Amino acid sequence: MADFVLPRQNRNFAKRLASALQAGLPAIALVVMLTVIFWIRPAAMSYFGFTLLFKLAVPLMFAALAQMLVIMLGDIDLSIGSFVGFVTCVTALYLDTAPILAIAIFIGSILVYAGIGLVIHLRQLPSIIVTLGMSFIWLGVAIIILPAPGGAAPAWLSGFMAWRPPLLPLPVLLAIAAALMGHFVISRSSYGAVLRGAGGNPRAIQRAGWSIAMIRAAVYAAAGLLGLIAGITLTGLTTSGDPNVAPAYTLLGVGAVILGGGSFTGGIVSPVGTVIGALTLAIAGSLLSFLQVPPTWQIGAQGGILFLVLAGRIVLAEDKS
Repeated sequence: MADFVLPRQNRNFAKRLASALQAGLPAIALVVMLTVIFWIRPAAMSYFGFTLLFKLAVPLMFAALAQMLVIMLGDIDLSIGSFVGFVTCVTALYLDTAPILAIAIFIGSILVYAGIGLVIHLRQLPSIIVTLGMSFIWLGVAIIILPAPGGAAPAWLSGFMAWRPPLLPLPVLLAIAAALMGHFVISRSSYGAVLRGAGGNPRAIQRAGWSIAMIRAAVYAAAGLLGLIAGITLTGLTTSGDPNVAPAYTLLGVGAVILGGGSFTGGIVSPVGTVIGALTLAIAGSLLSFLQVPPTWQIGAQGGILFLVLAGRIVLAEDKS
Protein backbone atom coordinates (compact mmCIF):
# COMPACT_ATOMS: atom_id res chain seq x y z
CA MET A 1 0.00 0.00 0.00
CA ALA A 2 2.80 2.39 0.94
CA ASP A 3 4.54 1.65 -2.35
CA PHE A 4 1.65 3.26 -4.22
CA VAL A 5 1.02 6.19 -1.86
CA LEU A 6 4.61 7.44 -1.75
CA PRO A 7 4.99 8.03 -5.51
CA ARG A 8 1.66 9.84 -5.55
CA GLN A 9 2.78 12.03 -2.67
CA ASN A 10 6.02 12.70 -4.49
CA ARG A 11 4.12 13.72 -7.61
CA ASN A 12 1.89 16.05 -5.61
CA PHE A 13 4.94 17.59 -3.95
CA ALA A 14 6.63 18.04 -7.33
CA LYS A 15 3.54 19.75 -8.71
CA ARG A 16 3.34 22.10 -5.73
CA LEU A 17 7.04 22.87 -6.03
CA ALA A 18 6.74 23.55 -9.77
CA SER A 19 3.75 25.81 -9.13
CA ALA A 20 5.63 27.74 -6.45
CA LEU A 21 8.71 28.11 -8.66
CA GLN A 22 6.56 29.27 -11.58
CA ALA A 23 4.91 31.94 -9.43
CA GLY A 24 8.22 33.03 -7.95
CA LEU A 25 10.24 32.96 -11.16
CA PRO A 26 10.15 36.75 -11.72
CA ALA A 27 11.37 37.32 -8.16
CA ILE A 28 14.09 34.71 -8.64
CA ALA A 29 15.23 36.43 -11.84
CA LEU A 30 15.26 39.79 -10.03
CA VAL A 31 17.33 38.39 -7.16
CA VAL A 32 19.80 36.75 -9.57
CA MET A 33 20.26 40.03 -11.46
CA LEU A 34 20.78 41.97 -8.25
CA THR A 35 23.27 39.38 -7.03
CA VAL A 36 25.33 39.71 -10.22
CA ILE A 37 25.21 43.51 -10.01
CA PHE A 38 26.30 43.51 -6.37
CA TRP A 39 29.09 41.07 -7.17
CA ILE A 40 30.39 43.34 -9.93
CA ARG A 41 29.71 46.60 -8.06
CA PRO A 42 29.53 46.02 -4.29
CA ALA A 43 28.87 49.74 -3.78
CA ALA A 44 25.48 49.29 -5.45
CA MET A 45 24.30 47.35 -2.39
CA SER A 46 23.40 50.53 -0.52
CA TYR A 47 20.55 52.99 -0.08
CA PHE A 48 21.95 55.23 -2.82
CA GLY A 49 22.68 52.24 -5.07
CA PHE A 50 19.11 50.90 -4.83
CA THR A 51 17.80 54.39 -5.60
CA LEU A 52 19.89 54.65 -8.77
CA LEU A 53 19.01 51.12 -9.88
CA PHE A 54 15.25 51.43 -9.47
CA LYS A 55 14.37 55.10 -9.87
CA LEU A 56 13.60 54.74 -13.58
CA ALA A 57 11.53 51.64 -12.80
CA VAL A 58 8.82 53.71 -11.10
CA PRO A 59 7.08 55.08 -14.24
CA LEU A 60 7.56 51.77 -16.04
CA MET A 61 5.93 50.00 -13.09
CA PHE A 62 2.79 52.15 -13.28
CA ALA A 63 2.67 51.82 -17.08
CA ALA A 64 2.94 48.04 -16.69
CA LEU A 65 0.08 48.02 -14.17
CA ALA A 66 -2.01 50.02 -16.65
CA GLN A 67 -1.22 47.45 -19.33
CA MET A 68 -2.08 44.69 -16.84
CA LEU A 69 -5.62 46.02 -16.38
CA VAL A 70 -6.21 46.01 -20.13
CA ILE A 71 -4.72 42.53 -20.55
CA MET A 72 -6.95 41.38 -17.67
CA LEU A 73 -9.89 42.05 -20.00
CA GLY A 74 -8.30 40.03 -22.79
CA ASP A 75 -7.27 43.19 -24.69
CA ILE A 76 -3.92 44.87 -25.29
CA ASP A 77 -3.02 48.56 -25.20
CA LEU A 78 -0.54 49.69 -27.85
CA SER A 79 -1.00 53.36 -26.94
CA ILE A 80 0.30 53.44 -23.36
CA GLY A 81 3.82 54.53 -24.38
CA SER A 82 2.54 57.46 -26.45
CA PHE A 83 0.06 58.35 -23.72
CA VAL A 84 2.84 58.54 -21.12
CA GLY A 85 4.78 60.84 -23.45
CA PHE A 86 1.69 63.02 -23.88
CA VAL A 87 1.30 63.27 -20.10
CA THR A 88 4.93 64.35 -19.68
CA CYS A 89 4.33 67.20 -22.15
CA VAL A 90 1.19 68.40 -20.35
CA THR A 91 2.88 68.09 -16.97
CA ALA A 92 6.02 69.98 -18.00
CA LEU A 93 4.10 72.79 -19.73
CA TYR A 94 0.99 73.38 -17.63
CA LEU A 95 1.05 71.67 -14.23
CA ASP A 96 3.17 74.42 -12.67
CA THR A 97 2.01 77.49 -14.62
CA ALA A 98 -1.64 76.54 -15.26
CA PRO A 99 -2.55 73.73 -12.84
CA ILE A 100 -6.31 73.97 -13.45
CA LEU A 101 -5.80 73.50 -17.19
CA ALA A 102 -3.44 70.59 -16.58
CA ILE A 103 -5.90 68.87 -14.24
CA ALA A 104 -8.72 69.39 -16.74
CA ILE A 105 -6.60 67.79 -19.49
CA PHE A 106 -5.73 64.90 -17.18
CA ILE A 107 -9.39 64.27 -16.34
CA GLY A 108 -10.32 64.52 -20.00
CA SER A 109 -7.64 62.01 -20.97
CA ILE A 110 -8.94 59.52 -18.40
CA LEU A 111 -12.44 59.96 -19.82
CA VAL A 112 -11.03 59.34 -23.30
CA TYR A 113 -9.52 56.09 -22.05
CA ALA A 114 -12.89 55.07 -20.61
CA GLY A 115 -14.51 55.91 -23.96
CA ILE A 116 -11.98 53.74 -25.78
CA GLY A 117 -12.92 50.76 -23.64
CA LEU A 118 -16.60 51.42 -24.21
CA VAL A 119 -16.25 51.76 -27.98
CA ILE A 120 -14.18 48.57 -28.22
CA HIS A 121 -16.90 46.67 -26.37
CA LEU A 122 -19.99 48.17 -28.01
CA ARG A 123 -18.65 47.97 -31.57
CA GLN A 124 -16.74 44.69 -31.01
CA LEU A 125 -13.58 46.22 -32.40
CA PRO A 126 -10.13 44.64 -31.99
CA SER A 127 -8.33 46.48 -29.19
CA ILE A 128 -4.98 46.14 -30.92
CA ILE A 129 -6.21 48.23 -33.87
CA VAL A 130 -8.06 50.85 -31.82
CA THR A 131 -5.20 51.42 -29.40
CA LEU A 132 -2.67 51.49 -32.23
CA GLY A 133 -4.67 54.31 -33.78
CA MET A 134 -4.87 56.06 -30.41
CA SER A 135 -1.09 55.85 -30.08
CA PHE A 136 -0.73 58.07 -33.15
CA ILE A 137 -3.36 60.46 -31.79
CA TRP A 138 -1.65 60.80 -28.39
CA LEU A 139 1.72 61.28 -30.11
CA GLY A 140 0.32 63.84 -32.54
CA VAL A 141 -1.34 65.89 -29.81
CA ALA A 142 1.85 65.74 -27.73
CA ILE A 143 3.94 67.03 -30.64
CA ILE A 144 1.45 69.86 -31.22
CA ILE A 145 1.70 70.82 -27.55
CA LEU A 146 5.47 70.41 -27.32
CA PRO A 147 7.25 69.95 -30.68
CA ALA A 148 10.64 69.44 -29.03
CA PRO A 149 11.68 68.28 -25.56
CA GLY A 150 11.30 71.09 -23.08
CA GLY A 151 9.22 72.59 -20.33
CA ALA A 152 9.97 72.10 -16.67
CA ALA A 153 8.60 69.86 -13.96
CA PRO A 154 7.11 71.61 -10.91
CA ALA A 155 9.57 71.97 -8.07
CA TRP A 156 7.35 69.95 -5.71
CA LEU A 157 7.22 67.06 -8.19
CA SER A 158 10.97 66.99 -8.74
CA GLY A 159 11.45 67.27 -5.00
CA PHE A 160 9.13 64.35 -4.33
CA MET A 161 10.86 62.08 -6.85
CA ALA A 162 14.22 63.02 -5.26
CA TRP A 163 12.91 62.47 -1.72
CA ARG A 164 14.88 60.06 0.45
CA PRO A 165 12.68 58.35 3.05
CA PRO A 166 14.47 57.24 6.21
CA LEU A 167 14.19 53.44 5.91
CA LEU A 168 13.78 52.37 2.28
CA PRO A 169 14.49 54.16 -1.03
CA LEU A 170 11.46 55.86 -2.58
CA PRO A 171 11.32 53.52 -5.63
CA VAL A 172 11.22 50.48 -3.35
CA LEU A 173 8.49 52.03 -1.18
CA LEU A 174 6.39 52.90 -4.22
CA ALA A 175 6.85 49.40 -5.65
CA ILE A 176 5.74 47.79 -2.38
CA ALA A 177 2.74 50.12 -2.07
CA ALA A 178 1.65 49.56 -5.68
CA ALA A 179 2.05 45.78 -5.41
CA LEU A 180 0.10 45.53 -2.14
CA MET A 181 -2.69 47.83 -3.32
CA GLY A 182 -3.00 46.00 -6.63
CA HIS A 183 -2.96 42.61 -4.89
CA PHE A 184 -5.72 43.66 -2.51
CA VAL A 185 -7.95 45.22 -5.19
CA ILE A 186 -7.44 42.71 -8.01
CA SER A 187 -6.54 39.43 -6.31
CA ARG A 188 -8.26 39.57 -2.93
CA SER A 189 -11.37 41.75 -3.10
CA SER A 190 -14.76 40.52 -4.31
CA TYR A 191 -14.90 43.30 -6.88
CA GLY A 192 -11.50 42.20 -8.16
CA ALA A 193 -12.97 38.76 -8.83
CA VAL A 194 -15.69 40.43 -10.89
CA LEU A 195 -13.11 42.39 -12.86
CA ARG A 196 -11.06 39.28 -13.58
CA GLY A 197 -14.22 37.42 -14.50
CA ALA A 198 -15.11 40.13 -17.01
CA GLY A 199 -12.00 39.10 -18.92
CA GLY A 200 -12.05 35.37 -18.27
CA ASN A 201 -15.80 34.61 -18.45
CA PRO A 202 -17.80 37.73 -19.35
CA ARG A 203 -21.04 35.82 -19.97
CA ALA A 204 -21.08 34.50 -16.41
CA ILE A 205 -20.45 37.99 -15.04
CA GLN A 206 -23.22 39.40 -17.20
CA ARG A 207 -25.64 36.69 -16.06
CA ALA A 208 -24.79 37.65 -12.48
CA GLY A 209 -26.23 41.11 -13.16
CA TRP A 210 -23.08 43.12 -13.90
CA SER A 211 -22.74 45.43 -16.89
CA ILE A 212 -19.74 44.37 -18.95
CA ALA A 213 -19.77 47.70 -20.77
CA MET A 214 -19.49 49.67 -17.52
CA ILE A 215 -16.82 47.32 -16.17
CA ARG A 216 -14.71 47.72 -19.29
CA ALA A 217 -15.12 51.49 -19.23
CA ALA A 218 -14.10 51.58 -15.55
CA VAL A 219 -11.09 49.33 -16.10
CA TYR A 220 -9.90 51.38 -19.06
CA ALA A 221 -10.35 54.55 -17.00
CA ALA A 222 -8.24 53.00 -14.22
CA ALA A 223 -5.60 52.11 -16.82
CA GLY A 224 -5.63 55.73 -17.97
CA LEU A 225 -5.15 56.87 -14.37
CA LEU A 226 -2.16 54.59 -13.91
CA GLY A 227 -0.72 55.78 -17.22
CA LEU A 228 -1.22 59.33 -15.96
CA ILE A 229 0.74 58.53 -12.79
CA ALA A 230 3.47 56.97 -14.93
CA GLY A 231 3.78 60.14 -17.01
CA ILE A 232 3.78 62.46 -14.00
CA THR A 233 6.45 60.46 -12.17
CA LEU A 234 8.55 60.25 -15.34
CA THR A 235 8.37 64.04 -15.67
CA GLY A 236 9.53 64.36 -12.07
CA LEU A 237 12.56 62.20 -12.89
CA THR A 238 13.49 63.79 -16.21
CA THR A 239 12.37 67.33 -15.11
CA SER A 240 11.01 68.00 -18.63
CA GLY A 241 8.50 66.82 -21.20
CA ASP A 242 9.15 64.84 -24.37
CA PRO A 243 6.59 63.33 -26.79
CA ASN A 244 8.97 60.46 -27.61
CA VAL A 245 10.27 59.74 -24.13
CA ALA A 246 8.45 56.46 -23.51
CA PRO A 247 7.74 54.48 -26.71
CA ALA A 248 9.39 51.39 -25.22
CA TYR A 249 6.91 51.38 -22.32
CA THR A 250 4.29 49.73 -24.52
CA LEU A 251 6.13 46.47 -25.13
CA LEU A 252 8.04 46.58 -21.84
CA GLY A 253 4.68 46.84 -20.08
CA VAL A 254 3.39 43.80 -21.94
CA GLY A 255 6.60 41.95 -21.11
CA ALA A 256 6.29 42.82 -17.41
CA VAL A 257 2.69 41.56 -17.28
CA ILE A 258 3.47 38.25 -19.00
CA LEU A 259 6.71 37.85 -17.08
CA GLY A 260 4.76 38.37 -13.87
CA GLY A 261 2.31 35.56 -14.58
CA GLY A 262 -0.33 37.24 -16.75
CA SER A 263 -2.02 35.69 -19.77
CA PHE A 264 -3.41 37.13 -22.98
CA THR A 265 -6.51 34.99 -22.59
CA GLY A 266 -7.93 37.44 -20.02
CA GLY A 267 -8.74 37.10 -16.35
CA ILE A 268 -5.26 35.85 -15.36
CA VAL A 269 -3.02 38.62 -14.00
CA SER A 270 -0.83 39.21 -10.97
CA PRO A 271 -0.25 42.78 -9.72
CA VAL A 272 2.65 41.65 -7.52
CA GLY A 273 4.18 39.70 -10.40
CA THR A 274 3.71 42.65 -12.75
CA VAL A 275 5.54 45.01 -10.38
CA ILE A 276 8.38 42.51 -9.98
CA GLY A 277 8.47 41.99 -13.75
CA ALA A 278 8.75 45.74 -14.31
CA LEU A 279 11.58 45.99 -11.78
CA THR A 280 13.33 43.07 -13.45
CA LEU A 281 13.11 44.59 -16.92
CA ALA A 282 14.17 47.99 -15.59
CA ILE A 283 17.42 46.76 -14.07
CA ALA A 284 18.23 44.48 -17.01
CA GLY A 285 19.80 47.48 -18.76
CA SER A 286 21.93 48.26 -15.70
CA LEU A 287 23.05 44.65 -15.47
CA LEU A 288 24.09 44.60 -19.12
CA SER A 289 25.98 47.87 -18.65
CA PHE A 290 27.84 46.41 -15.67
CA LEU A 291 28.65 43.36 -17.80
CA GLN A 292 30.05 45.77 -20.43
CA VAL A 293 27.66 44.63 -23.11
CA PRO A 294 27.83 47.14 -26.01
CA PRO A 295 24.77 49.44 -26.22
CA THR A 296 23.96 48.13 -29.70
CA TRP A 297 23.56 44.64 -28.23
CA GLN A 298 21.67 45.58 -25.09
CA ILE A 299 18.17 45.59 -26.62
CA GLY A 300 18.66 42.09 -28.00
CA ALA A 301 20.18 40.93 -24.71
CA GLN A 302 17.17 42.28 -22.79
CA GLY A 303 14.91 40.31 -25.10
CA GLY A 304 17.05 37.24 -24.47
CA ILE A 305 16.66 37.63 -20.69
CA LEU A 306 12.90 37.94 -21.07
CA PHE A 307 12.83 34.88 -23.35
CA LEU A 308 14.80 32.76 -20.86
CA VAL A 309 12.50 33.64 -17.97
CA LEU A 310 9.38 32.95 -20.02
CA ALA A 311 10.87 29.67 -21.22
CA GLY A 312 11.41 28.76 -17.57
CA ARG A 313 7.73 29.44 -16.89
CA ILE A 314 6.70 27.15 -19.73
CA VAL A 315 8.95 24.32 -18.54
CA LEU A 316 7.63 24.64 -14.98
CA ALA A 317 4.05 24.72 -16.26
CA GLU A 318 4.66 21.43 -18.08
CA ASP A 319 6.17 19.91 -14.94
CA LYS A 320 3.16 21.07 -12.92
CA SER A 321 0.77 19.35 -15.28
